[in-house]
Amino acid sequence: MPREALDSEAREEGGVIAVERALAVLDAFTPDDRSLSLAELARRVDLSKPTVLRFTRSLARAGYLVRNDDATFRLGPKLARLGTLYQAGFRIEDYVQPALRRLAQETGESAAFYVREGDMRVCLFRVDSPQSIGHHARTGDLLPLDRGAPGRVLLAFCGEPGEPYDQIRRDLFHITFGERDPQVAAIACPVFSYGQQVAGVIGVAGPTSRFDEEAVAHHLELLRSISTELTRQLGGTPLSQASTHRPSTSPRVRAD
Repeated sequence: MPREALDSEAREEGGVIAVERALAVLDAFTPDDRSLSLAELARRVDLSKPTVLRFTRSLARAGYLVRNDDATFRLGPKLARLGTLYQAGFRIEDYVQPALRRLAQETGESAAFYVREGDMRVCLFRVDSPQSIGHHARTGDLLPLDRGAPGRVLLAFCGEPGEPYDQIRRDLFHITFGERDPQVAAIACPVFSYGQQVAGVIGVAGPTSRFDEEAVAHHLELLRSISTELTRQLGGTPLSQASTHRPSTSPRVRAD
């Protein structure tokens, strides 16, 4: 994050700028980095080398960084301890369930989170539509990967070649009308975890009669926002959304 944006965010939220900058130094590391030079750290966080040097010295004293013999820096053992503590207290449902409740409330449709299980997809979490007529599946249901928006999105981000998967990877969403069930429409977006691993797919589904162009646009905008938020909460980096056009029920939307 650029220095100006970081400082502005810290001021607006009542944060401590020095702490925000020190954390930015740690955030500068990626999974591909075994170590980074002082110059590279300064470039990534957009701060001067003397300023970054002060932060690295403090972080190294506390065990969050280690200074190598060649004057580069690597992440320190204190972070491994924090990671272990985080994993011990981490429950994915603590993040997914509130997101599904919000989706169901704001769309009026059923919301679900799916993960891949071999050649199938499993409904890991679900919140049913508040409306009397809706699409109702059960938590734990096994469904096909190659029919329905959630399955298609899982296949796309597990590397399935060809269309419609290339298009899904570009759009970061998929919409189906009657593909698995003739009376059901669905929209789904991917969710990523640390290292850009596919954590699962979040989606909404309901009767095709309620998924007109206006509803699809509303649901998709909300899904994109929530999937991005979930990705950040699970340690992933949201992908840029290449497709910003208004969706429609055109032939590009898959239907059987």
